[in-house]
Amino acid sequence: MSGSGRLRPINRVFPDAVRDATDEQLLEWYSVPDRGTAWVRFNFVSSLDGAATHEGRAGGLGDAVDQHVFTLLRRQADVILVGAGTVRAEGYAGSLLAEADRRWRSDRGLPAHPAVAVVSGSLNLDPDSGFFAQAPVRPLLLASAGADAGRRRALAEVADLVDTGTEPARMVAALAERGHHSIHSEGGPVLFGAFQAAGLVDELCLTLSPVLAGGTGKRIADGVPEHALQNMQLVHILESGGMLLLRYTAARPGT
Repeated sequence: MSGSGRLRPINRVFPDAVRDATDEQLLEWYSVPDRGTAWVRFNFVSSLDGAATHEGRAGGLGDAVDQHVFTLLRRQADVILVGAGTVRAEGYAGSLLAEADRRWRSDRGLPAHPAVAVVSGSLNLDPDSGFFAQAPVRPLLLASAGADAGRRRALAEVADLVDTGTEPARMVAALAERGHHSIHSEGGPVLFGAFQAAGLVDELCLTLSPVLAGGTGKRIADGVPEHALQNMQLVHILESGGMLLLRYTAARPGT
């Protein structure tokens, strides 16, 4: 069985067939090109009919295999970037990595837990929530300088505020200045839409769940104006129990 011995097999079907991949193989296939240059990866799960959430949460579309690969992506990151709405919807209290993942990082000279950066222009977050009270590392809040002064004071007690506004280029620059070059973003759709509009999506890891969700769930990108199509290159296709795990990177000139 894959990696932990408890999951159903994860098989690579493209570019070449590999059955029952190990965690070491998965980590190699998802490796980030160069830690010296900012690399922005987004990770999403979607139903076959395009819904990014079920009953308001992305977690309702995935399963243990999707979650396992998701954790391996976190394991490699310098920083986990997420929108405030996703934090409120999905929780994020406590450590985002298991002990084995933290040990893997420490063995390679990385901080045991990646940094966590939350995008919140208005700072509409509860400083007494579990996200802050149980944070394994002091969070970064990427905020607007004009956010409510009272909220700024309260949140400055539990997090480091960085005035980037909601401009993706400023976010990437601020994170890179802190040594966070491997940027792993878990959404939500508004954040992905903003980075897409700015042309700053280097990679998309998309899990296609073999379900039809119906309803009015959002797409994985929201709020981005229609523009010229952005070409992406397919890097690999993994399959497990009818679920597809796709990795795409941005098609650059000359590639």
